[in-house]
Amino acid sequence: MTRILLVRGMLAGALAGLLVFALARWIGEPQVERAIAFETSMDHARGEAPEPEVVSRKIQSTLGLLTATVVDGTAVGGIFALVFAFALGRLPLASPRALSALLAGLGFAAIAVVPALKYPPNPPSVGNPETIGARTAAFFLMIIFSLASMILAVQIVRRFHTRLGGWNALLLAVAFFVFATAATSHFLPDFDEVPAAFQVTLMWKFRVAALEMQLLLWSVLGFLFGWFAERAISAREVAA
Repeated sequence: MTRILLVRGMLAGALAGLLVFALARWIGEPQVERAIAFETSMDHARGEAPEPEVVSRKIQSTLGLLTATVVDGTAVGGIFALVFAFALGRLPLASPRALSALLAGLGFAAIAVVPALKYPPNPPSVGNPETIGARTAAFFLMIIFSLASMILAVQIVRRFHTRLGGWNALLLAVAFFVFATAATSHFLPDFDEVPAAFQVTLMWKFRVAALEMQLLLWSVLGFLFGWFAERAISAREVAA
């Protein structure tokens, strides 16, 4: 069953990646083009020649973007399916669709929302190339701590559900998650590298677009995989 769920998870992720590509072309690429135009104008103002393109913008914004979104969606879908297979029967949810939607919501919160609050995505021309290693490491550390906090929060709900009641256990878990992620965010380094002349509106639109693409990915993955999983589980029960 795990293998069947894995294949369906990768398929659901690939389909979600296709939809993310369409959304990125619609709302993301215009912001990227504006950011690149700003960077080019700054280079001209300093009397510097723009850096040569290893891959043309046309390829980056079409085939490159499509490959990135589909590969990312497929990988996320495969990991999601494995987590679903592990959680199936361990969490008190009778419906595979409900479990899939819950896991997608938790994943979106832990992997997309919380890290973005500390390290929001930036368009081109924002960021110092010399700090890219430190920024990348800090970002992934934030994701790891956020995921670990989410897992512990789920365990809190399971452990205290009977003793405190469902609502109180949920409040305790939420409070723990907020405190743990806030403490982690406080101790991780800050990076303030936005050029003074950069348009605030452009940055805001880019960050909103990035969050909307993540929301689309996790929403489609959660609901589509839930449908796939329910059909696969029902077919196995009928066969048995």
